[in-house]
Amino acid sequence: MRHIGNLPTEEQARLFGNYLLAKGIRNELEHEGQAWMIWVADEEQLEAATESLQQFRANPSAAEFARTAAEAERVRAEEAKDNEAYRKRFRSRQQLFRGASTYRAGILTWVLIMVCVVVFIRSNQGHDQAWASNWFISKPENIVGSFLPEVRQGEVWRLFTPIFLHFGWAHLIFNMLWLFQLGSMIEQLQGQWRFALLVAVLAVTSNVAQYAIPPVKLLKYVGMVHYGNFGGMSGVVYGLFGYVWLRGKFDPGSGLFIDQQTLIIALVWFVAGFTGYAGPIANICHGAGLVVGAAYGYVTAMIARHWR
Repeated sequence: MRHIGNLPTEEQARLFGNYLLAKGIRNELEHEGQAWMIWVADEEQLEAATESLQQFRANPSAAEFARTAAEAERVRAEEAKDNEAYRKRFRSRQQLFRGASTYRAGILTWVLIMVCVVVFIRSNQGHDQAWASNWFISKPENIVGSFLPEVRQGEVWRLFTPIFLHFGWAHLIFNMLWLFQLGSMIEQLQGQWRFALLVAVLAVTSNVAQYAIPPVKLLKYVGMVHYGNFGGMSGVVYGLFGYVWLRGKFDPGSGLFIDQQTLIIALVWFVAGFTGYAGPIANICHGAGLVVGAAYGYVTAMIARHWR
């Protein structure tokens, strides 16, 4: 803030302040003694503001000063609206991932978690293969032959349902914690329908990729997971992670953010899955979800920045 001069009365100071604001010059007024001090925020606008002050002192009743009040009020109203929208989106780095209270889980996040839990219990932690086979993208006995035979026969839900299957408590709890944190953030900041669309796209792409791409030994046991006999929310979770990571990185105004520690943990665990030491993992599913989510986050960030 730089002081450019004084005016004798509050009426004149406010009139001149409105004039500056209407011209895009941010300013503040300060009452001191018998005078009102005029302060300008931007150093580059000092010369223009000083010249305007000289013109105002020469003729404060000029029409050009009187007719700027309405425009100044419009500018203030727009600024207030933008600030309120920003406050709703903004979350500090210290707040994210501190606990469940940071973001309230929306209806869709809770529904996804509850379906996973119910399927987990009903399938006996995924061990009841006869029942769980109805949730696989394709029944294990049908993997040889045509591509996705059940889906081609009308069982389209199989493109989505593998995300609800989990095999063991660690598998379920790990995925549900991530789903709660990431899902709550996205659903609260961007709305239920956008979150639903993102989950659906990530579910289909990650499941189809795991089914379609032949397992290749990149490190050790990449091919441990059978073509159709896989499940878990982790493909979607890695997609949500990729989306939040790049959307927040390239569009901070979205309010989405992944802290450095969480980023490192997620990426280390992603790479560790390819070693085979963590057991049979649908690594293609993880990779496809991460790539699609990150790509979607980057593209939407660029679009949002362009329109703003």
